[in-house]
Amino acid sequence: MQRFQPILMVMTILSWLMLPAAALAQQAATPTEAGETLQIVAFGDSLSAGYGVGPGESFPEQLQAALREAGHDVSVANAGVSGDTTSGGLARLEWSVPQEADLVIVELGANDALRGISPEITERNLDQILAKLEARDQAALLAGMMAPPNMGPDYAAEFDGIYQRLADKYDVAFYPFFLDGVAAEPALNQDDGMHPNPEGVAVIVERILPAVTKALDAISAERETG
Repeated sequence: MQRFQPILMVMTILSWLMLPAAALAQQAATPTEAGETLQIVAFGDSLSAGYGVGPGESFPEQLQAALREAGHDVSVANAGVSGDTTSGGLARLEWSVPQEADLVIVELGANDALRGISPEITERNLDQILAKLEARDQAALLAGMMAPPNMGPDYAAEFDGIYQRLADKYDVAFYPFFLDGVAAEPALNQDDGMHPNPEGVAVIVERILPAVTKALDAISAERETG
């Protein structure tokens, strides 16, 4: 699995940290009648929000299109906020993730690592997010992140293990690295070297699709037997 290149990180970290916390983006689609369409929420930072890409090119929109093309009756809502950290995500969970959501893709932590936030704090925040979703009886798919090399091996060792531990603790669907196949690939990223371009988003969707499909199948099976 590729990791961020140190030189690239040094050149781009300041621009990342200067990203303003934006208002929640519009939902990628509106579900039809209740119970007819499985509702997915992409709950994350600028990688979910669609920073720098056009209409129809964000992660939630491309994921929805791919799932529908595969025959899934779904709606994917965009609950991404540029510049968000796990602390910000925890603070807004109650009002940015509707109770009706069937599956929540949790994609947070990149900004924590880039800002050097203690992995202990990141893990505690993600733990509380997953606990709240569990209490609301909402399925989750945890998308992992990796610490940039310039943070050092000790920090990376603490940070990188967070996601697997929490996925095991809460027995949720898990995708190890959200930017797998895209990080440090110039052709798949915008000029800032950090945010995927539309082609990069397409790669993310292609790679995460099996994990999302498996989670949806589990939800559907539980409904049929429940």
